[in-house]
Amino acid sequence: MRQLRLSTLFFIISFSPLSLSFAQEMSAPDFAITNDQLPDKLSALAGQVVYLDFWASWCKPCRKSFPWMNRMQQKYAGQGLQIIAINLDTEEALVKAFLDKVPANIAIIHDPAGKIASDYQLLGMPSSYLIDKKGTIRFAHKGFFTRTEASYEQELVLLLNE
Repeated sequence: MRQLRLSTLFFIISFSPLSLSFAQEMSAPDFAITNDQLPDKLSALAGQVVYLDFWASWCKPCRKSFPWMNRMQQKYAGQGLQIIAINLDTEEALVKAFLDKVPANIAIIHDPAGKIASDYQLLGMPSSYLIDKKGTIRFAHKGFFTRTEASYEQELVLLLNE
C-alpha cells in the first residue's frame, strides 16, 4: 500500500506543476550575487522575501514568467520583495536575444557553470524558490503556469505579511 502511495505521488509530481511547502526548515544556500543593484550575497537580503527564478533562453514557459515577475516586483518591492532571475545559458548572445524580446525589470544573475542551480538541486526549467525573511526556503515550483499565477502571488503575500 505504501509503495502504491509513493508511486502515485511520484506520478503526480512528474506530470503536474510542483508547488511544495517545506515541512522542514531548509536554509537557502547562500551565493555571491553578481548584480550591481543588489548586495554581494544572498544572505545580505535577510529581512526581505526573495523569489529566485532559474531560467534559460530556450525555455518557453520562462517567456510567460517574466511579465508576471515584473508585475510582482513592481507591486511588492515596497513591502520587501526582491525577485532574482538566475540565467543558466552559456552564451551571452542568447541571453541578450531573450531579454530583447522579453524585457526584465528584475535583477538578473548569470550562472553559466550551473553552480547556483546545483546548490538548489534544480527541479526543472523554469524552477523558482520562495525564501522567507529569515532565509528559509518555504515554497518551490517546477515550471510556470499562468493558471496558477494567483496562487504564486498568494504565497508571496503570505511571506511578506509574516
